[in-house]
Amino acid sequence: MDFSYLFEPYEALLTRADQAFERMVQEYPDGVRCERHCSYCCHAVFGLFLIEAVFLKHDFDRLEEAEKSGALSRARAAEEALDQLGRSLELFEDDPQMRAYSMARARIRCPLLNDDNECILYPYRPITCRVYGIPTMVQGVPRVCGKSGFSKEMQYPVFNLDGVHRELYRLSSELVERSLGKDPEKASFLVSVAKVIQTPVEALITDIPEGPDANA
Repeated sequence: MDFSYLFEPYEALLTRADQAFERMVQEYPDGVRCERHCSYCCHAVFGLFLIEAVFLKHDFDRLEEAEKSGALSRARAAEEALDQLGRSLELFEDDPQMRAYSMARARIRCPLLNDDNECILYPYRPITCRVYGIPTMVQGVPRVCGKSGFSKEMQYPVFNLDGVHRELYRLSSELVERSLGKDPEKASFLVSVAKVIQTPVEALITDIPEGPDANA
């Protein structure tokens, strides 16, 4: 399957995120504390929309075999940790606030983070990774990296991740409809990075993911 026709609009979203990050670095250098080998955001729990998953898998498959093998080994460990997190979240089935809090507090290593604390797909990393160090709006709530220097007593420009997520959903819906001709609801599911790099592209599109990061 060829999905390259959707990569251009997706890459436009990546550029928008990169530009927003660079503006914050220039305007609030004391607030953005991202630096080389800082891997704080590489242990956060989040899922990818289908368009992000296909894009990431496309570039993962082009890596050297040794690099892929190491990442796949880390992916299996990450999936075990995600399964444990999923079981713990069952305790808060009727408490969405506690579920969200528990997921935000969870620290699971991204399989793309190598032993040198570097992302092996850094140029192709998802939007969440690109804006983690600046103030963002997620589900109507302003959020910021716990390692940043942004003060709660001040106001800052906020990157609207909710709006980007709507665009990602739209692109994912188009991908599903053109591939399957039906089931656009599949576009609302999120997939972990660990699952993405272990799964053939065709299966990413047709299978329904499970786990704590499965629902958008």
